[in-house]
Amino acid sequence: MQSPGGFPRGRPARTVPPRHGGGRTIHGVAGDLPPQCSAKGCRAPAAWQLRWNNPKLHEPSYRKTWLACPEHRDHLSEFLAARGFLREVVPFPAPPDALIS
Repeated sequence: MQSPGGFPRGRPARTVPPRHGGGRTIHGVAGDLPPQCSAKGCRAPAAWQLRWNNPKLHEPSYRKTWLACPEHRDHLSEFLAARGFLREVVPFPAPPDALIS
């Protein structure tokens, strides 16, 4: 018995770009989207870099980066700070030689 649409297991999955990483690269390296806020569901342009690391996993000098819009800067900063992960908050865009992961 065929399911609706004639596909053996139902409808095929919609093609949706991934939330993290999909098109969110710095300085035009790849992707079609401008850098956006990392807060769930937010698509506002990035204005801040929240640079962090997890000391249980990363070397002290290693930094990961979340991007934040002005509205979500405090919320995301508090989330990282409560876990002891937040290292610095700096304006975005980054200098051309900054490493963003």
